Amino acid sequence: MDEHPNVARIGEGYAAFARGDFAVLKDLFAEDLPWYASGRNQLSGNYHGREAVYQFFGKLTELTDSFDLDLHAVFADDDHGAELVIGTASRGGRRIEFSEAPVFHLRDGKVAEFWDASADAYAFDQLIGH
Repeated sequence: MDEHPNVARIGEGYAAFARGDFAVLKDLFAEDLPWYASGRNQLSGNYHGREAVYQFFGKLTELTDSFDLDLHAVFADDDHGAELVIGTASRGGRRIEFSEAPVFHLRDGKVAEFWDASADAYAFDQLIGH
């Protein structure tokens, strides 16, 4: 069975995020993208629109000394997708590892809605605080 093209697009998006390539992300994210960040920390909440998501990324960079995502698998079809991700983050000499399985909706090959789904959102809460 051939891999769905959206699997490759999502993989490219993670690689672009890692290198800060917003041109690729602009092509991947719908302009009106809602992004739902789980947890009870200063980044938790709902972000609406690609620019708000970019601001979320900027704040994430400000609040962490390092933040990396290791994409283990992507599952996608025309309308939906999910990833299996192991992340690491550090701040002030403390380092955490966390597992995520974000879910998203696709429209015309673009991420049209994104839901963060962390196996341990509170670990990240403890790292960056409220």
